[in-house]
Amino acid sequence: MKITVAGMGYVGLSNAILLAQYNEVKAMEIVKERVDLINQKIAPIVDAEMEDYLANHSLKLEATDDPSYAYSGAELVIIATPTNYDDANNHFDTSAVEEALDKVKEYAPQAVVVIKSTIPVGYTEEIRQKYGMDIIFSPEFLREGKALYDNLHPSRIIVGNESVHSQTVAELFAEACLDEEVAILTMPSTEAEAVKLFSNTYLALRISYFNELDTYAEVRGLNSQHIIQGVGLDPRIGDHYNNPSFGYGGYCLPKDTKQLLANYQDVPNNLIQAIVDSNATRKEHIASQVLKHQAQVIGIYRLTMKSNSDNFRQSAILDIIKQLRAEGKEIIIYEPTLEEKQFDGEEVVADFEVFCQKADIILANRLADQLAAVKEKVYSRDVFGNN
Repeated sequence: MKITVAGMGYVGLSNAILLAQYNEVKAMEIVKERVDLINQKIAPIVDAEMEDYLANHSLKLEATDDPSYAYSGAELVIIATPTNYDDANNHFDTSAVEEALDKVKEYAPQAVVVIKSTIPVGYTEEIRQKYGMDIIFSPEFLREGKALYDNLHPSRIIVGNESVHSQTVAELFAEACLDEEVAILTMPSTEAEAVKLFSNTYLALRISYFNELDTYAEVRGLNSQHIIQGVGLDPRIGDHYNNPSFGYGGYCLPKDTKQLLANYQDVPNNLIQAIVDSNATRKEHIASQVLKHQAQVIGIYRLTMKSNSDNFRQSAILDIIKQLRAEGKEIIIYEPTLEEKQFDGEEVVADFEVFCQKADIILANRLADQLAAVKEKVYSRDVFGNN
């Protein structure tokens, strides 16, 4: 098939690479630097499988920033543009999705459209009527840094639109993955939208639960690792996704939990609100614990939330920095992915040894071997040493 993928973030690029194994794929991206890197077979995102497939696999993939060239002749268009949460309107900002739909309507009105961007419940049905096009919603369940791997080995493929094209779209993704058997579900688009938001909110719930367990252990002087291991041995709970952190962040969980809560406006709930509130409480607790150390210079070891990552969007440490700054603390940051000497008004120290010397205490959401020599200065709630 002739396929266009709009938006070369981790969702869009992983889908473009996946489908370019067997189809002609044009990658539409407004950032020229990303276009150039992709055409040079260099991944603009930290993801081992993306880097490998671009460099070493035969792909029918071409990136462009020209919408006329990108969309003309496309039989299938996948939209994976960003939808940040607008706190003022309690709603995802779907303007980038609609900008892409406008281009599809102009250059490829007969194409089937698959939305991969995360959207509010009910959005696809609304937009389908507005544009009069065959629009399908197919949610993604990808981990940061493992996006292509998760597309090659999907937990499930969900297609939200019971139209004649639904099975074709499902099979298109299934044939490109490496697993022989993949669970495929087709359902109305509104239900598929709900699957996405409820899935990510459950993950946020699990993070919040173990973070609150860890807060209790820290305040009471208990070993949270022992408690978590004991809890996790119950097979109904499981020994996974249970490592405490400074709070959930990233591309999806903060915005998806807020959007689901907004969709609950006229529906009774306690738990969904608590998940959103719990994350704020956790960051406040971390800041208060750091302040107890009476350190004047506070070092931030990495703004990224995970190891092997270059993303710090909505990272919990950003809110913690704001709280510490409000208390008059001097903040220095060690973040090797930053070339600037300042970040949000705080000093960025490029030399790790200088950073360690200047900091009275070092905050690390995730521990690293690099910190072993200064472990007496390190404050972290990473008890298992994994993401």
